[in-house]
Order: sequence, then C-alpha cells, then structure tokens
Amino acid sequence: MGFLSRRAFATAALTTLPALATAGGAAAVGPVPGRHEPRAADEMRGVWLATVANRDWPSRTGLTAAEQRGELIAHLDRAVRARLNTVVLQVRPMADALWPSPYEPWSEYLTGTQGVDPGWDPLGTAVREAHARGLELHAWFNPYRVADHADPTRLAASHPAREHPDWVVAYGGKLYYDPGQPEVRAFVQRAILDAVARYPVDAVHFDDYFYPYPVAGQTFDDDAAYDRHGGAFDSRAAWRRDNIDRLVRETAAGVRRVRPGTRFGISPFGVWRNAATDSRGSDTRAGVQTYDDLYADTRSWVRNQWIDYVVPQLYWHIGFAAADYATLVDWWAGVAEGTGTRLHLGEALYKAGAAGQPSAWQDPVELSRHLTLAARYPQVRGHVFFAAKDVADDPVGAMARVVADHYRQPATPPR
Repeated sequence: MGFLSRRAFATAALTTLPALATAGGAAAVGPVPGRHEPRAADEMRGVWLATVANRDWPSRTGLTAAEQRGELIAHLDRAVRARLNTVVLQVRPMADALWPSPYEPWSEYLTGTQGVDPGWDPLGTAVREAHARGLELHAWFNPYRVADHADPTRLAASHPAREHPDWVVAYGGKLYYDPGQPEVRAFVQRAILDAVARYPVDAVHFDDYFYPYPVAGQTFDDDAAYDRHGGAFDSRAAWRRDNIDRLVRETAAGVRRVRPGTRFGISPFGVWRNAATDSRGSDTRAGVQTYDDLYADTRSWVRNQWIDYVVPQLYWHIGFAAADYATLVDWWAGVAEGTGTRLHLGEALYKAGAAGQPSAWQDPVELSRHLTLAARYPQVRGHVFFAAKDVADDPVGAMARVVADHYRQPATPPR
C-alpha cells in the first residue's frame, strides 16, 4: 500500500455502472445512510498516515524537527476531532526507519537525505502523543521494498542493501529485497521487532506489498534463491507463497514474544482470487489477484488466524462492475466468519472528489453508504481510511459526512 500501490488493478475493466440520480442528487446504487449510533461501543476507526514520498507527512523534506513534530501533532489532533481512534503510521517505508534503528538508516523522507538524523524520534513521539490523546498507534512496515529507483549507489553508504547486494532484486525500475532468501526474512524481522521492543505500539501493520506487483514484460529474478531453497515445492509460485507465509507466521510469533498483547494486522489488496480462477474466490474480475500475482495467500492467513486483524483495501465504489464494493464486503465477511481474525475494511477516501474518478466518487455520500452497507455484517468491526492528508483536505466533504452519519459518538478500538 504505501501510496505507491494505490492504483487501479493492472488489467481490470475500468467501466463503471451508471449512477441513478435521486431527488437529492445522490446515486441510488446501494443503501442510503441515515444518522444512527454505532452498533457497538468498540469498532476500528482508523486512518493511514503515509510517509512514503511525503504523501501525508512530513509535508516535505527538510522541515525542522519542531515543524515535523507540529505537523504530526496536527494529524493526531485531526483524528481526534473526526472521532477516529487509531492512527496507522508508516515507519518503515523503504527499508529505512523513522526511529533510531541500529539496523537501517533514517528515512530520506524526513531530512531529504537517507541516513541523516532528523534530530528527534518520530515514532517514539507518535506513540506517546497518540496515547495521550486516547488514540492507538499502529506501526506500519513495508517488508521488502528497498527503493523506488534501481540505483544502489543512491542508498546510504551504510544501507544493508549495499552491504548485501546479493539480497536485492531490481525489478520494474525499483529495488526489492528477495523474499526467497531466509537471511532476508530474518533481517526484516529483526528490523521490525527492534521498533516493537523499543516502543509500546498497539499493533504491527503490513500493507499489500509482498512480492511486487507485476510489471508487463519483466521477470522477478529469484533464480538463485529458488535453486537453493525451492526443491521441496512443485512450482515456483508455491515456493513464493510459502516464503510469504513464513514471513507472516514468524512475524506474528516475534511480535507476541517481544511485546505480548501487541497485535499484528495486514492490509492486503482487496481481491484474493476471482471466482473464475478459484470457486472459493470473489465474484470479481480483477486484473490482480493476491494469491497468484503477489504470492500472498491472504484468505489462508485469516482462516488460519495467523494475524489478529485484516484490512482488505476495498477501494471501489458500490456497483463497480469489475470489483463491486458490496460483493467484496460479503466475500470478506464470509472469510472472517468463525475465525478469531478481526475484519476491518480499507476505504478509499483519497478517491472522494478526486479528478478523474467516476461519478460515484464525486458524490460525498458514497463513503457513508459503504459504512451503512458494512453495518449489515457482524463480522465487520470497523474501517480504516486512506489517508491522513485526505482527512485534512476532504474536498467534497465525504469524511465529514461519514462522521456526521456514523461517528457521532466516540468508540474504542476492538481488542
């Protein structure tokens, strides 16, 4: 996820269903929200706070420590005003760190230069200030992404990717750690668990990046790792899925060991598999399927209760032909039913009022309809909105409408 992956899926049909106008101008597709109290005293009301490419925060590189801190506090205060209860802060966007890590360099998104100390501790401050406001702070890590370019010499001299060039695969003009190498997996976990050991974060959070999204005409070159470690598998795809399964299981165990009570959640791309590919899949026609393209068996993680919560990114409107929000809510509710894995839904606030988005997203009521629809499902225990900058800007008042219709009273996060 980090906002670089928030895109339409690769080859899905991009047609939309027509919105049927009502007297009030709102689309008639799906339920019409009414003002009501939350159905439960505890539900996830979260917001992602992305740091990659300075998407949400800091607003630009090179701000003073005081300016960075002031902007961060403003995001936390805004979350409180919107009656949210959870901030998911991206603290490892590019195999780097927003805390004084002994394993990885300071993030370039703070000072503009990777490895330069910003003069303060952003993650430590975020945890302390969030808790002081009654907010949970979930620390968001990207496991394998190293750089949004393919030049290792641009990394800090001390970067582990430069010290271990054999760990790195260039693909699609970017650099990634190779998930097929056990040494990489162990290192990634050490880097993550350092933050968990240092700070009382309420959860560890992964987004949708595992193996990278497919790039037409290019091959992810993990031949050497497959030759060394893939012999027990009947296909490279099965081996890759096992690599990601191991990361998930081992990270969950590590979090429990280092800080008992801290949760582990993942926010995958919203389609596991299309029903045309697998009868257990959703009635969708997505161009990306996490099981086949990212080698992330997200359904199994939920069914096996390897993770404490899942936040599928359901970034489509009600009635979207290729991936209908309503269809996917129903599918994910069925997957979570009977498990101990909490289901929260990822919401595309960033699309509301955005230029180039279909008419459904120009309607300020669309997101509120999502919450009304999801309330029919007892398995759904809340929503997380992408992202903090859009909570602040709210160009068509979509977030304000969600708050007015659904968040009139505070709620505590589900545990």
